[in-house]
Amino acid sequence: MPSSAISFEPARVLIVDDNELMLNRARTVLSSDCTVVGVAKDGPAAIEAAESLRPDVIVLDVSMPGMTGLEVAAHLRKIGSKAKVVFLTVHEEEEVILAAIAVGGGYVVKPRLGSDLSLAVREARAGRTFVSKIR
Repeated sequence: MPSSAISFEPARVLIVDDNELMLNRARTVLSSDCTVVGVAKDGPAAIEAAESLRPDVIVLDVSMPGMTGLEVAAHLRKIGSKAKVVFLTVHEEEEVILAAIAVGGGYVVKPRLGSDLSLAVREARAGRTFVSKIR
């Protein structure tokens, strides 16, 4: 198979959120068509997990104590991570959405997790940016 062939294997996903309920909800939503390879609850743990697990896609909360998801994504890009990023957040402000897109991430608002997260992961893996419909 040529190296440029599309992979039909399930996306390998790392989920990062400081809220246990959100971690579990995201894992449940994604488990039907992705392989959840790990979870993390803060930025430093996310960076460590991304380096060791090498996921295809990282679902990353924007607001976490200590190190924001935006900072984590920027750091991962700086160190050469090839993982795609989908932000999962409560923030619906335009400036946050634009900042997320600027660091190379898709954007899903938590109220639309059930309807948008799997699609956003598929789009990210395909190199496209998905943004949830904002009120």
